[in-house]
Amino acid sequence: MPTPVSFRYFKTSPEIIQLAVMLYVRFPLSLRNVEDLLHERGVDVSYESVRYWWHRFGSQFARQIKKRKAGGMQSSNWKWHLDEVFVKINGERHYLWRAVDHEGEVLESYVTKKRDKKAALKFMKKAMRRYGSPNEIVTDKLRSYSAAAKELGCADK
Repeated sequence: MPTPVSFRYFKTSPEIIQLAVMLYVRFPLSLRNVEDLLHERGVDVSYESVRYWWHRFGSQFARQIKKRKAGGMQSSNWKWHLDEVFVKINGERHYLWRAVDHEGEVLESYVTKKRDKKAALKFMKKAMRRYGSPNEIVTDKLRSYSAAAKELGCADK
């Protein structure tokens, strides 16, 4: 069992440390921006403190968030947006398949050379094995998605 986050030798309250780390991790802010936001709220900390807290507690907070999300995964509005993007790797065209959840977080990504049913099936199996079956699937109407979904038994989603 993982040990809880310990703020034992810190003078700053755990709520402020957690807020600073969450601001830095969740939003595209620099350490100095987090320092400014906290200063506007009346908390006087330096960006070096935020950097130290992030280095010390960031992975533990991320683990807690991931565990919390895994527990509430089957919410009623849980849906995936599936798409593929053309990318060039060493001058060759490849396809980057992505599954994005309703919050905009990339769940899974997969690179293939082909854009067919076999590739879509492998990608969807990989994503479903890790995250379970979604309540709703939104695609860009590529026929390989519907063929793969039909084979997986989730064509009605």
